[in-house]
Amino acid sequence: MAKYIFITGGVLSSLGKGVTSASIATLLKHSGLNVTMLKIDPYLNVDPGTMSPFEHGEVFVTEDGGETDLDIGNYERFLNESISKKNNFTTGQIYLSVIEKERKGDYLGKTVQIIPHITNEIKERIYEIGKDFDIVLIELGGTVGDIEGLPYMEAIRQIRQEVGSKNAMFVHVTLVPYIKAAGELKTKPTQHSVQELRRIGITPQMLICRSEATLPKSLKRKLANSCDIDYHSVIEATDAKTIYKVPINFLKQNILTAISEHLHLGELNPDMSQWNELVKKIVEPADEVKIAFVGKYVTHKESYKSLIEALIHSGAWLDTRVNIEWIDSEDLESKPELMEKLEEVDGILVAGGFGQRGVAGKLKAIQFARESKTPYLGICLGMQTAVIEFARNVLGIKDAESQEFDPNTKEPIIYLIDEFIDASGEKQLRTHTTPLGGTMRLGGYECLVKEGTKLYDAYQTDKVIERHRHRYEMNNAYADRLEKAGMIISGRSKEGLVEAVELKDHPWFVAVQFHPEFTNRLQNPNKIIKKFVEKSLEFKK
Repeated sequence: MAKYIFITGGVLSSLGKGVTSASIATLLKHSGLNVTMLKIDPYLNVDPGTMSPFEHGEVFVTEDGGETDLDIGNYERFLNESISKKNNFTTGQIYLSVIEKERKGDYLGKTVQIIPHITNEIKERIYEIGKDFDIVLIELGGTVGDIEGLPYMEAIRQIRQEVGSKNAMFVHVTLVPYIKAAGELKTKPTQHSVQELRRIGITPQMLICRSEATLPKSLKRKLANSCDIDYHSVIEATDAKTIYKVPINFLKQNILTAISEHLHLGELNPDMSQWNELVKKIVEPADEVKIAFVGKYVTHKESYKSLIEALIHSGAWLDTRVNIEWIDSEDLESKPELMEKLEEVDGILVAGGFGQRGVAGKLKAIQFARESKTPYLGICLGMQTAVIEFARNVLGIKDAESQEFDPNTKEPIIYLIDEFIDASGEKQLRTHTTPLGGTMRLGGYECLVKEGTKLYDAYQTDKVIERHRHRYEMNNAYADRLEKAGMIISGRSKEGLVEAVELKDHPWFVAVQFHPEFTNRLQNPNKIIKKFVEKSLEFKK
């Protein structure tokens, strides 16, 4: 039977439940346990796929084609393994499933209610995830007291009753604010948050206390006494120089001892040697490099969470700090002086995105990278715009365009294919009027890498699986003309779709249709991103 650790949050959001969950999971995995993670999102959307990046941040894509919460990305980066789309579910999915069952008559005429039907659906999904694992960590989105979170609180309360106290544990992440005027850390928000949990019927066995300052022993004792928690189960979580330091900080406070005592796991001794070494190189690297990050959501950095982390990880493996020069592609269209920033960087990265806004700025950045021989990495829309720029300025096809921006373009160098095979092997049909949710090329697809190319030099293999999230493809009708002019198609799918292009007469100019950041982990950085950072470092020197 799996053991369950439930992570809840109190007082306010953005306290770091995701990093806390991933850190505990990492320590348990490095102790030799078979661990997985689950994120529950209480919103009514079926998935975050149609939500604005400004609203929700990045949509993380799983290997099996799920559009999930960005915390799933954190889980994969910390655990160094792929997680299924089943490991993230929303209230929208729960209610949709229950209503579909009701319509089919599965409830045999019963009155369908929150308890037991909604809570049973939640429990079934949690138990399903727990099969074949020693430990399941479940992070519940939102904060205690939110009305949309109440069915989940009831479900996890029931699970602890069903599996027994030795097989379930509640960890509560809360805020211990420092009031500057009084010069004091305050425990009342935490006490009230725990009281709210108890009112629901849940008593936490551990507190993770987010604070700007170190907690004095007297304050930890006060929290332990007032919240009925063992003193050594009050763990402080002060701000760290990098999120990857959090597991190490927890380990120093003997967090595993408290968890092991409650769940009867025996002695746990995680091997964190490689992790420690990488963290040291993130915090105090020997070198540094500056990369221009050109995108349309740069005012909301969470939109590019996986890509930012990928640059940090690659830097750690190269003992190099990656300094990001954020450039809003929309500003690049209207402010020519921003082009001077591109002259000061060692590499240029054009990220993905949807829609026409900011595309003209991306084209400018790509043209600069091509002409100045600055190392360039284009991702998804960053590949499509690289092809458009090359077609317009090298081939002379002035009307070269994407059907995403102009469905009636005469030169659809990027176009919408009517049908394709999805990650599960099913045929999908799509048109300009197809609903956006779930109709993209999503998840892991095989890319056949052409030998002798920069792409092959990075991957050192002729076949890789990378993840996709897009609707439009490069039009193969233009392939011969592009290749004759010096653009190499270095990667294709099994079906012949263009996966990667690069420039023949350029030190390092590579653009990929997939999102390499989604398969990147701290202990296993994505090879194309790492090679880009490496080439940017060479360019600097």
